[in-house]
Amino acid sequence: MVVNHLSTSWSVFQALFLEAMPFLLIGVVLATMARHWLPSGPVLQCLPDHRLLGPLTGAAMGFALPACECGNVPVARQLLASGSPLPTAMGFLLAAPVLNPIVLASTWAAFPDRPWLLWARPAAGLAMALAVSTLLGLQKEAAILAPNLLRERSFHQAAGPSSLLERSAGFIGSSSPVPLSLPSAGRSKSWRLSVLHGMDELVKLSSLLILGCGVAALLQTTLPRDWLLAVGQAPTLSVLALMLLAVVISVCSSVDAFLALGFAAQVTPGALLAFLVLGPVIDLKSLGLYGTVLCRSAMVFVALSCGVLTLLAGQWANFLTL
Repeated sequence: MVVNHLSTSWSVFQALFLEAMPFLLIGVVLATMARHWLPSGPVLQCLPDHRLLGPLTGAAMGFALPACECGNVPVARQLLASGSPLPTAMGFLLAAPVLNPIVLASTWAAFPDRPWLLWARPAAGLAMALAVSTLLGLQKEAAILAPNLLRERSFHQAAGPSSLLERSAGFIGSSSPVPLSLPSAGRSKSWRLSVLHGMDELVKLSSLLILGCGVAALLQTTLPRDWLLAVGQAPTLSVLALMLLAVVISVCSSVDAFLALGFAAQVTPGALLAFLVLGPVIDLKSLGLYGTVLCRSAMVFVALSCGVLTLLAGQWANFLTL
């Protein structure tokens, strides 16, 4: 019995990892290209810093780049490290897994008979990204970003007199803002340095992905799905059950619609929407990757905020359709 359980867990782990790894690789490649061509972020710093326009711009970037919940993390991290405004980068991080064309196309292919999902899923994902990005924008960056990322980011931002000591720049008593960018020799990075940096990032992110897939595989083969689907017709419990199922299963957002098709008839419309909205943003295999961008308290805040907003979206969908 134990051997069969471990064998099943290993099979699920392989499926999750092989499904997610190509998208993580795409994200690292895009981040490496951005690091090479925009090493000091002169263009990224021109992106809007507005609490509403910034996340909308990031969401639009997510539509243009085919990054799921694994590939969007290295890209968002590089955006922040290169000096991109926080609202824009957060909008991309949270909206890209739902708004990218591959996910939208797979949703249409899986549910051609449910046209409301074709607009409700991206609309709910965008609304959640805007709300969480706005809430994060009310806090200081030091309380949101991971320490290593914060140090990288400081090199590509202008520092005022009050923040020089915080950034350990070594400049004291300056009366005007000092741009803490890398020296000109550091800006002209070669492809070799960029590729080596990208390979190092790929190794670190892959190790976190392996850990996340392992946890997801163990829980997925341990927790029975029958009791989750048993409450499928309860307006509120169905939404909560499918939210939990989305987090545990940790399937890639590019194919989750086809998985949801298997139990769509057994659950409420709101529960189905919740599964398709929350899973791409928060799941077990991606939480470790989020640790390279956000500090622990920010990760907890993002997870709870996304959960509450997804529950509200599911309840709203049930209210309109039931």
